[in-house]
Amino acid sequence: MYTAPITDFPLACATTPFLSDGGECGRLMAGRDWSSTSLGPIELWPRCLTSALSILLRSRVPIVMLWGHDGVMLYNDAYSEFAGSRHPASLGSNVRESWPELAGFNDTVIAKALAGNTLHYRDHELTILRNGAPETVWMDLNYSPVVDEAGVPAGVICFLAETTEKVAAERRAAFLLALSDELRPLTTPADIMNRTAERLGELLDASRVFYAEITDAGMMTVERDYSRGVESIVGAHSLASFGPDLLAAYRAGEPVVVRNVGGDERLSAPARAGLASRQVGAFIDVVLFNEARWVGLLAVQNASPRIWSPAEEKLVQEVGERVRVAIERVRAERDRLWDLSQDMLARADFAGMMSAVNPAWSKVLGWSETELLTRGYANFMHPDDVGSSTDAIAGMTVTGQPARFENRVSTRDGGWRHIEWTVAPEPDGENFVAVGRDLTDTKARAAELDTAREALRQSQKMEAVGQLTGGIAHDFNNMLTGIIGSLDLIRRNIGAGRPERVDRYIDAANASAQRAAALTSRLLAFGRRQSLDLRAVDINALVRSMNELADRTLGEQTVLETYLNPDLWVASSDVNQLESAFLNLCINARDAMPDGGKLVVETDNVSLDEHYVSNHPGLASGEYVVLSVSDTGIGMSPATLEKVFEPFFTTKPVGQGTGLGLSMIYGFTRQSGGHVRIYSELGVGTTVKLFIPRSHEGTEPVHASKAEIVSGQGETVLVVEDDPSVRLIVTEVLGEIGYGVIEAFDATSALPILESGRAIDLLITDVGLPGMNGRQLAEIARKSRPQLKVLFITGYARNAAVRSGFLDKGMDMLTKPFAMDELAMKIRDVFDG
Repeated sequence: MYTAPITDFPLACATTPFLSDGGECGRLMAGRDWSSTSLGPIELWPRCLTSALSILLRSRVPIVMLWGHDGVMLYNDAYSEFAGSRHPASLGSNVRESWPELAGFNDTVIAKALAGNTLHYRDHELTILRNGAPETVWMDLNYSPVVDEAGVPAGVICFLAETTEKVAAERRAAFLLALSDELRPLTTPADIMNRTAERLGELLDASRVFYAEITDAGMMTVERDYSRGVESIVGAHSLASFGPDLLAAYRAGEPVVVRNVGGDERLSAPARAGLASRQVGAFIDVVLFNEARWVGLLAVQNASPRIWSPAEEKLVQEVGERVRVAIERVRAERDRLWDLSQDMLARADFAGMMSAVNPAWSKVLGWSETELLTRGYANFMHPDDVGSSTDAIAGMTVTGQPARFENRVSTRDGGWRHIEWTVAPEPDGENFVAVGRDLTDTKARAAELDTAREALRQSQKMEAVGQLTGGIAHDFNNMLTGIIGSLDLIRRNIGAGRPERVDRYIDAANASAQRAAALTSRLLAFGRRQSLDLRAVDINALVRSMNELADRTLGEQTVLETYLNPDLWVASSDVNQLESAFLNLCINARDAMPDGGKLVVETDNVSLDEHYVSNHPGLASGEYVVLSVSDTGIGMSPATLEKVFEPFFTTKPVGQGTGLGLSMIYGFTRQSGGHVRIYSELGVGTTVKLFIPRSHEGTEPVHASKAEIVSGQGETVLVVEDDPSVRLIVTEVLGEIGYGVIEAFDATSALPILESGRAIDLLITDVGLPGMNGRQLAEIARKSRPQLKVLFITGYARNAAVRSGFLDKGMDMLTKPFAMDELAMKIRDVFDG
């Protein structure tokens, strides 16, 4: 504020009564010669100007009048305080010259007001030069035109009030409230410090902000900092290095404000040099106290000298206090969790010692805190677990990442507890924290549960075996009765001289035998143990070829509709088994529609992704051809659906089904690498979908079966079969149809024959021979006879379940039981290649 002795100015004369009681500014106006200005001699000023000045000068509210288009400044004492060092030079000057930084703003105001407009600004932000540096201020500004005797605006009067402190207080309160909300959910001191430094640095446009922990010795440790355009200073620093004056200021508890590090005499020379090397040109430090002990320091730093405003100083102080409270809250919660946690918590170093353990250690293990902290932690581990545990801990020094492991830890009474550990390294690189969870009781319960589950599995297995063996015994006893009874009647009638009655008994025995063969085939299909001849199959062609058979099976009351995808992929399947499965589904659908209905057969392509197959164990993702059979029958309940694939389960009356149809389809499809899905609803109907793997090979034409028995042409066949009855029948048939036959009952007896010089055109061998199996025999035989043809016959061989992986060129397979004419045709097929 400009001040001068009143006696330096003449008193207002009678010609300037409007300047009376006008204070210092009134006296300055009265003592000035205005004749050289655009206003002219003061005694000639217009009444509108003098009247306005009379009011303006007597007001205690800051008022400035900008007269004319040049904006000549006339103001009162209250405004001179706002003008600061610009007063008294601004009095009588043009506003553009006095406030050059606001020239554009003032030009706009003068133009609008002289046009007759009033202007009002509330908390308007301006940047002005004050005390030699740019400063942001907020103002309430109200502009009104001053009119002359003709009613034309001749000047502008402005009532103003600086609201900088009010706005700063509001913004400070809003910032502190928002910061408190952000800090509330944070659970670690490091996160609290990091968030605070980031927010404060952004608000103040600072170069570096950090919170430091302070020890009683005056050392401060910075774990994290916010830095922009400067390097981080994470680490340990001494407050004493700043010098005794600044250290005394810290102890007094007031914020330490340094505007220019290089010129502040409170800093020692080494401190100034150290700060300069860290790119610190100005700073505000707030030391935080807990009762009488200092505990932390919040620092805001600028890379270059800076004049900190009182509002900024106060903000840093209030933020620091909030940080201290938030950190104390987190630590109190941490300490409470430390004491109450049922998990074993610890802090340890990589050298092998623990520095802190929570009470759970003593509760779980029985050791005292002193015993735990004075012995290396490896001493408490089971000897067999020490290596893997210490390796996991040491690995953190390389990876810097947390680790998990389990080990056994000794108890004070000599026992062992199974502990699951999660360990994480601390930033100092020397220590780590550990959380241990006692799994001893959990593992004991898991063992008990496994035992119970195993017992349940055994029970379910025995139930399934009982159901399976009961079903097999029931059906086989019926079939064996038919065979044994027919053979007995044949023997009796031949002995009694009644051969004319023999044929009917032969037919009955043959029918029973065929039913038994079909039963074993279905059982093998259910168990996924049948011999499959997987080939590329056109399923559309298969469905079309079976339409007539399906129509006859369904009867006149049922309508058959087919919707076949014209772009259907080629599938990989066993044609015969797929035909049997399709026919079974049609028969099941017919039986589910006793009063008739509609059967819909559809084919389509589908790609199954990982999400789908994750819910269907055993099914791989990929491309499949889908064969779908839907009926409008009675449907099935959820309880029935759970059992439909079980062997010998059937909803049909006794004697009308074995209960192996769907189980055979399920087993065959899964063995082929596919899947079966069934959907059903009571009163609505059932849909069965077969997912058959896609093949990328071309389909092969299906050759018609030869109807007649093909005789041999004198070729020599070596028959290796351990069952005497089967060997007898095969050799007799081969001899009758023109083949030379050599017999052997196992691989050991067959090898000398194969290694001799005898001519052998075909090897027929059972796969399941005792000792060396038939496949191994064939491999040895082909070493000395590489062109030897081989025909395997098998009742069941697990390793021959898929023929394409079992047979080499010149080999074929025939599944027991088989008819003799089927054997003859298969031999001729082998010879014909």
